[in-house]
Amino acid sequence: MTTMATSDLPLPKIGRGKVRDIYSVGDDRVLLLTTDRISAFDVVMNETIPMKGAVLTQISAWWFNQLGGVVPHHMISADADEIIRQVPALADHRAALAGRAMLCRRTTVFPIECVIRGYISGSAWKEYAASGTLAGEKLNAGLLESQKFAEPVFSPATKAETGHDENITIARMREIIGEEDAFTLESMTRAVYTQGEEIAREAGIIIGDTKFEFGREGNGRIILIDEVMTPDSSRFWAADVYKPGQPQPSFDKQPLRDYLDIERRAGRWNGEAPPPPLPPEVIDATSKRYLEAYRRLTGTELVIN
Repeated sequence: MTTMATSDLPLPKIGRGKVRDIYSVGDDRVLLLTTDRISAFDVVMNETIPMKGAVLTQISAWWFNQLGGVVPHHMISADADEIIRQVPALADHRAALAGRAMLCRRTTVFPIECVIRGYISGSAWKEYAASGTLAGEKLNAGLLESQKFAEPVFSPATKAETGHDENITIARMREIIGEEDAFTLESMTRAVYTQGEEIAREAGIIIGDTKFEFGREGNGRIILIDEVMTPDSSRFWAADVYKPGQPQPSFDKQPLRDYLDIERRAGRWNGEAPPPPLPPEVIDATSKRYLEAYRRLTGTELVIN
C-alpha cells in the first residue's frame, strides 16, 4: 500500500483537515478520505506515515460497528467496493479508496471538540500541576500525573482549523451551542467513552482521554461523526504497564513526539511550522505503533484488500 499525502478524486472537495480530505457526495453524504499525513503539536509534518490513514479509518469503522447501539453515527460504509457501488464515479479510484475511505451521512458539524478525560494527562496535567485547575475550573487536590479520575471529566474545547484548540468551560460551551445541545453532546460523549473504555480495557488498552465530534442531520438528529477512539484522537496506554505518577508509554505517535521534543530542546526547532525533517527510523517506528494499536484493539492484523 503506497503512502498518500493528498488525494484527487472526481468529486467536489469541500474540506481539507490536518489528516482528512472531505468530498461532497450529493446533498446528503460525504466521503472522508484519510491520508497518511501526520501532525504533532498542531504542526503537520512534511513526511507521511505508511498505513496510518488505513489504521485510523478502520479503527473508526470498527468502533462504529461496536457502538451502533449506544449512539447513532455517520458511517455508511468503509468498504471500497461498497463505496464504489454507491458512488460509481469512483470506480477508477479503488486503490486510493482501499482501507482509507469512509462514506458518511452529511451533517452540520458542531464547533466543539467533546473531550473526555478518564485520567489526567497531557495539557490537562500541565494546567493542573501549575494551578490546580482544568480549563480554569478547580479540581481535587493531590492528583498524580496519569491518575484515574473518580468520574470521567468532560472538558470541551473550541475547534481550530490551524494552531491549538482551546479548552473551555461547559458554561462557555452552553453559550456557543445552547443549553439543550450542550447537554446532549455531553451525555453522548459520556455514553460512548464509558462503553469504549470498557471494550478497550478488555483488549489490554486504557483510553486515558479522547475527543469526539458531533453533527446534526437535516432531520435534526444529532449523531457521532469523524473519527472515534483512534490513536490520533485518544491516548492509548498499555494496561499491563500502567503506573500513575508518571507519563505513560502510548500506542500512538509517541516516537514522533519524542523526536520533536529532542529537536525542540536542542534548539533546532521552535515548535512551529515548518517542522524538522523526520528520519526514516522515526517514520518506521511511528507506523508500527499505529499498526500495533489496531492489532491490540481489534485482535486482528490490518489487511487491506
